[in-house]
Amino acid sequence: MDSLKGRDLLSMTDLSADETLTLLQLAADLKQAKIKPICRKTLGLLFYKASTRTRVSFFVAMSQLGGQVIDLNVSAMQIGRGEPLADTARVLDRYLDVLAIRTFAHADVETYAKYARMPIINALTDLEHPCQVLADLQTVQECFGQLAGLKLAYLGDGNNMAHSLMIGCATVGMDIAIACPPNFTPDPQIVERARSIATINGTQVIVTQSPQEAVSQAQVVYTDVWASMGQESQSDTRIPVFQPYQVNRELLTLADPNSIVLHCLPAHRGEEITDDVLEGSRSRVWDQAENRMHAQKALLVSVLGCD
Repeated sequence: MDSLKGRDLLSMTDLSADETLTLLQLAADLKQAKIKPICRKTLGLLFYKASTRTRVSFFVAMSQLGGQVIDLNVSAMQIGRGEPLADTARVLDRYLDVLAIRTFAHADVETYAKYARMPIINALTDLEHPCQVLADLQTVQECFGQLAGLKLAYLGDGNNMAHSLMIGCATVGMDIAIACPPNFTPDPQIVERARSIATINGTQVIVTQSPQEAVSQAQVVYTDVWASMGQESQSDTRIPVFQPYQVNRELLTLADPNSIVLHCLPAHRGEEITDDVLEGSRSRVWDQAENRMHAQKALLVSVLGCD
């Protein structure tokens, strides 16, 4: 996709509706092996946080394109000894063709994008997780044959997943309802941004404290861990607060009879989701995990301009 060549993906707001849908179609074509582009480029992975799906899916995607991957060890680099991000960005820019970064502060990926000419991909920050949402939307489209007009219910913490899902759903014409406990709601500025996009598309972005309201007639029921990376010390205190937001068999009776269940993983079985639901007939979690590779391959092909 020529319009994305050389561009960064730091937020779901970086993609228009047409660009998002085109990426999803490209991901589907790649998954079905309808096209087999070659991209002999070098991808750098700079991860300050632990990762299974993001690290492996990016590695395999780039390898299947004929490219190389350098898994950069932060603790073995000079940034671990205080080298400014701006300096590291300009040096890596001379070696790599594209850099995927998983870190805490969203401002860090913005700094890399400012000082590097190569495309910078947000592989997760505390504010957003756009790569995951591309795979989520691909999975929903596979299941329903469309995105526009569907409703997604997200239950849990108003975290980076909630933020990117709100923007992504609003962009492609889906309704989204976010159910969170008080004091754990999404960033108000991102809510307003998502609602502005939704208004254009005639859809809704709802933030509620009621899991029942959120799940009612939803085609997609989505959850995430209650304590994100870096918040592990809060896990025990969060469990009783979030317990009413657990995705379980009883709650699913309120959703559309043909609804699917998604979870970005890793899952804490028995906390945010019950084991029987995660392993049940409505779960599309493993397809969703696989689609990380296909969606990110489509993204790499697009930002690198591969043939």
